[in-house]
Amino acid sequence: MADLVARIKVLPEDIESKPEQTLEDIKASTKAVASVIRYRVEPIAFGLNALIIDFGIEDKEGGTDPLEMALLATKGISQVDVMGVSKSSTHMR
Repeated sequence: MADLVARIKVLPEDIESKPEQTLEDIKASTKAVASVIRYRVEPIAFGLNALIIDFGIEDKEGGTDPLEMALLATKGISQVDVMGVSKSSTHMR
C-alpha cells in the first residue's frame, strides 16, 4: 500500500501524442516505483495536452526522485513537474 500520493504534471514531446497511449507507456515504465491512482487530461495550448497524474508511492528516502527518473525515461515525455506530495490519508484538490 502506498504511503504518499504524488501529483505530477507530465508534458508530452509533441501535440501528436495521444494522452491515453502516453498514460499506458507511463504505467509500464513506472510500475516498479509507483502506481497510478487517478489522472486527468489538461489542455495547455495549441492542441498540447498535459497529464495530471496522482501516483501512489512509498514514503522512503529519495522521495519522488525514482518516479521522476522513470517518467523522464519514458518515450514521448518532455517534462515532468511535481505539483504536490501528500500523505495518502489526505485529500488533494
